Amino acid sequence: MTILERPQGLEPLRETIARHGLDARKALGQHFLLDPGITARIASLAGDLAGQHVVEVGPGPGGLTRALLDTDAAGIIAVEVDTRAVAVISELAAQVPGRLRVIEADAMRQDLSTLCPAPRQIIANLPYNVGTPLLVGWLRQASAWTRLTLMFQQEVAERICAAPGSSHYGRLGVLAQWTCRCGMLMHIPPGAFSPPPKVHSAVVGLIPHAGQPDAELFRAMERITAAAFGQRRKMLRGALKSVGGEALLSEAGIDGSRRAETLDIAEFDRLARIHARNTAAS
Repeated sequence: MTILERPQGLEPLRETIARHGLDARKALGQHFLLDPGITARIASLAGDLAGQHVVEVGPGPGGLTRALLDTDAAGIIAVEVDTRAVAVISELAAQVPGRLRVIEADAMRQDLSTLCPAPRQIIANLPYNVGTPLLVGWLRQASAWTRLTLMFQQEVAERICAAPGSSHYGRLGVLAQWTCRCGMLMHIPPGAFSPPPKVHSAVVGLIPHAGQPDAELFRAMERITAAAFGQRRKMLRGALKSVGGEALLSEAGIDGSRRAETLDIAEFDRLARIHARNTAAS
């Protein structure tokens, strides 16, 4: 059995932050999670990590990173755009040779699936300002991941998990639930962070479905949902005019007088597949 390296005798995170002058920066969407009890629970929500390679985005001072190193994960890759935080995480990596790798990069421009072998997961307290576009990018390649355990602003988390007909149901929820089984796992109050954000946060678990859409079908779903929810007060016959309108709805057997929030995931899937097929044939 391989004995996994675990960091020993770590100073409190607040002392590490002070020593490096690592103040959270609003421009980077940073809110540091310092409570080791909360970070340990987040790590546990990802399930049994034995044999899994974990990518963490935006580790900041390394609170969640420390918790991940206390699991049985085969390896952790920390992707951080802030040079100051890279220095902090690199100190931590030096204590666990070969187990934690630090990459200074913008996760928005990085194909994370190329950083480590499968099976792989993403576990992250995502920067608030880029959480949604990061998630959509990862959903495009959902088959690359066994699970995603991600923290967002609570409003974004509610949109990801929203049911049809609810006020939060929209494009993000359709894309997420079309590709993954989604669930709200944990709520976190503002006071758990430094500095405290103005909103509550929540951790969402996403487990990719078997049989993921190919790239063209995913693009078709993006076009359909962008059109449908871009004018959500309109009836579908008007909202979907740019992607086939009445003809598309008729072929899918969907009443054009309905609105986007009333359609379930299966109905959106039907629209996307027909649109992709018609686009390929034209």
